[in-house]
Amino acid sequence: MPFIPRPKWMSTGVILLFFPVIVLFTGTQSRAQQPVITPPESIVAENISNIPASLAETAGRYGAYRSATLSDWNPAKREMLIATRFGDTPQLHLVSMPGGERHQLTFYADAVSNGRFHPNGGDYVVFSKDIGSSEWYQLYRYELKTGDVTLLTDGKSRNLPGPWSSKGDEIAYMSTRRTGKDTDLWIMNPADAKTDHLLTKLEGGGWEPLDWSPDDKQILLLEDLSINESYLWLVDTTTGEKTPFTSRDTKEKISYSDGQFSKDGRGIYSKTDKGSEFHRLAYIDFATKQPKYLTSSIPWDVDMFDLSHDGKHLAFVTNEAGISVVHVRSAGFEKDDSLPKLPAGVVSAVHWHRNNRELGFVVMNARESGDVYSLDVMTGKFERWTKSETAVRTDAFPQAELVKWKTFDGKNISGFLYRPPAAKFTGKRPILVVIHGGTGRPIAAGISRTRKLLPE
Repeated sequence: MPFIPRPKWMSTGVILLFFPVIVLFTGTQSRAQQPVITPPESIVAENISNIPASLAETAGRYGAYRSATLSDWNPAKREMLIATRFGDTPQLHLVSMPGGERHQLTFYADAVSNGRFHPNGGDYVVFSKDIGSSEWYQLYRYELKTGDVTLLTDGKSRNLPGPWSSKGDEIAYMSTRRTGKDTDLWIMNPADAKTDHLLTKLEGGGWEPLDWSPDDKQILLLEDLSINESYLWLVDTTTGEKTPFTSRDTKEKISYSDGQFSKDGRGIYSKTDKGSEFHRLAYIDFATKQPKYLTSSIPWDVDMFDLSHDGKHLAFVTNEAGISVVHVRSAGFEKDDSLPKLPAGVVSAVHWHRNNRELGFVVMNARESGDVYSLDVMTGKFERWTKSETAVRTDAFPQAELVKWKTFDGKNISGFLYRPPAAKFTGKRPILVVIHGGTGRPIAAGISRTRKLLPE
C-alpha cells in the first residue's frame, strides 16, 4: 500500500508519490554487525547507500494486508459468499450480516478465489481451485449442510467456470479436456457430475460463456482475440451449433466485453467501443442487430455492469479519470437514479441480490485494501460487510489527489498525487513517478528530484 487508482482506459496516467524513496532488494550481508540489504546480480544499482535489514522489515509491513472480494449472494438468505485470506492463500468464507464474522468454508494450500451458489435454494456452492499455482483449475461442489466436497471435472484439464442456466439446474464452463489446449464449451448439472458433456468444439483460447437466454435455448459466448478485437456468438444448447451475433468489420477492429440477455429475451446488453473512443454500454436488439447506446452522455469507459434478476434495474461502473463511479438505472435505463455518496476508489465485483434491491460490490482505495459493501437502491442504505486487517494503521494515509497538467507537447495529463504528512517530512524530497499504460498496469517508474512535473 498505498493503493494506486488506475487511469482512464486506453490513456496514459501518472502516479506521483511524495514519499521518502526506499529501494528494496533481496539478499543480505553483514557490515559492522548491522545486517543490510544488497541487490542481486540481476539488478544494476548505482549510488545506493546500504539499506539496513531492519528498515526493510519495517517497510515490509506496508505490504502486509488482507482484502475481501464478493463472489456471490446467497439466493435464499441475506448472506454473502466472499473470498479472503487468513493463511497463505484466499479461501471461501460466508458472511451472514454486515460486519459479521467470516466463516471459512474451504481450507486448501491452493487458492480458491471464486464460488457460486446453486441458484435454487443455495444448498451447495460450485467453486474452482488451482493446482500448485499452475492455473490448471478444477471445479468442485461444496455441500453447505455437510461440508462435503466433490470433484466435478477430470482432475487433468484446465477448467474455467461460467454462468448458471436461467432455470438454475446447469452450469456452462470452458475446458481443455478434448485436446489439452483448445477451450471447448461444456455443460453440467453440478448435482450430478455424470451429466457433464461437451456442447461445442472450439479452437484456441479466449472463449468465455457469458449468459444463458431466459428460455435456456441459447448461450451467449465471447470470442476475445485481443484488447481491441472481440466478438459475440450464440450457441444452441441442444445442437451445440454456434452462429455469430456480431459481425467482423474488416475496416475497424471492434471490442465487445461482458454480456447479458434482456429478461424478455429480445436483445443483449454488452459493452463495446464500436464507433467510440470509449467502451459504452449498449442494448443490441435481436431483430435489427443495431446497438442502442445507453451511456453516450458519459465520456468515460464502462468497466462493468449487472442486470438485476427481474430485469428492472441496471447497475454499471464507469472509470472517470481513474476513480470508479457507480450508476444505477431503472425505468428504461436512460437516466441515473439518485444514490448516496459512496467511498472514492476503485469498484469491482458488482452483483445484484435476488431480492432485486440490494447491490453488492467491492471498494478499494488508499485506506482500504479491498472490502465488500452493499447498497439498498430502494432506501439508499449503505452498509459495510467486511473490514480487512492491515499490518499498519491506514487511517492517516493520504487519499489520492487528482492532479492535471500539460505535457511538453501540449496534451493534458491526469495523475494521482499522494502527499506525505507535512509534520513528518519537510523540505524537498524525491518523487516516485509510476506511469500507467492502456491496461491500467504500471509500465515504468522512476525517481525525480524536481517538482517541475507538478502544477504550481
